[in-house]
Amino acid sequence: MGKAKLLIASLFAIAACGCGGGSEDKIENAETVTVTPASLSCNAEANVLTLHVKASKAFQAYAEDGIEWITVEPAYSSAPEADVTVKVSENASYKERSSEITIKCGTTRKKVSLTQEAMQKGQLEIDVPDGYHLAWQDEFNNDGKPSASEWWYETGGGGWGNNEIQTYVAQSQSGEDLAYISDGSLKIKVQKIDGKVYSIRMNTKKYWTYGWFEARIKVSDVPGSWPAFWMMPQNFKAWPQDGEIDIMEYAISTQGKNRSSSSIHCGAFNWPKGTQKTHAQSVNNAASEYHVYALEWKSDKMVFYIDGKQHLVFNNDGGGYDHWPFYNPFYLKLNMAWGGNMGGTTDETKLPAVYEIDYVRVFQAD
Repeated sequence: MGKAKLLIASLFAIAACGCGGGSEDKIENAETVTVTPASLSCNAEANVLTLHVKASKAFQAYAEDGIEWITVEPAYSSAPEADVTVKVSENASYKERSSEITIKCGTTRKKVSLTQEAMQKGQLEIDVPDGYHLAWQDEFNNDGKPSASEWWYETGGGGWGNNEIQTYVAQSQSGEDLAYISDGSLKIKVQKIDGKVYSIRMNTKKYWTYGWFEARIKVSDVPGSWPAFWMMPQNFKAWPQDGEIDIMEYAISTQGKNRSSSSIHCGAFNWPKGTQKTHAQSVNNAASEYHVYALEWKSDKMVFYIDGKQHLVFNNDGGGYDHWPFYNPFYLKLNMAWGGNMGGTTDETKLPAVYEIDYVRVFQAD
């Protein structure tokens, strides 16, 4: 009789605990997860690391949302005990980075921290300007489409204020890729498809105020093509008042072969008034060889370079916003127009025209 009463009392206690949803029940019935090691660290090179997971049942493994430099495999394991492979891409910057990997078993989550060392100066084959560190880059080394997490496209026709002929599209048109990565470089292509000319105008999702901005570029010599590497303000409201920075523009029909220009436009200095600050520089074999086009942008001046040689300086003269709106964040742009005010006379028989970019890099002051 005493045993029966004890059993009934125990069952009642368990039922009462379950109905109340108290913390004791969650702890008693929670799934268990053990992960070794408890944290991960690695050098700046590409790494493959391993976590050993022991769980009370099947589990999931994943990195934080939006973290592209970590790959976790398998994402799901039906076996409660298994190894998880963590692939870490090269950290091609001079800043340490960290994130977390989550192992989820039922309602239980185990967080494992992962820290990757910064790249040491001299470790990368990158010429870093004195007083700067590498803050952002796209080396275009993975064949396929440009990264959707780093770039966005402007689309449409209408001349874009310059009587341009092309229509811009997002990456492709009628199955034809017009922005693609192959053999270690980004290709932007002007192509005539079904009687209409299409091209690409793509922009970084990140933006910066001041820094060193450069790209290694091979332009197009097809008459009518107008490749450019330039910058526009993140909070753009009006042109030219809010500013435009043209690091590289090349148009064989209007500038002549092997001549590239850099320019700035703002309220006081712009091409409709004929007051823009610009300079054209000879560039040997601009369409058949890569050249590095760069801008050093500080609060007091902008200096433009081709292959490390200065060719244009624009100073902040203290004349206010009309003379210097360049204290706001700007983003980078890559595009190739067709015809228009600067593209000039076109020759469709020589299409497609291809503009190649080996890399784009942004350096920030130390």
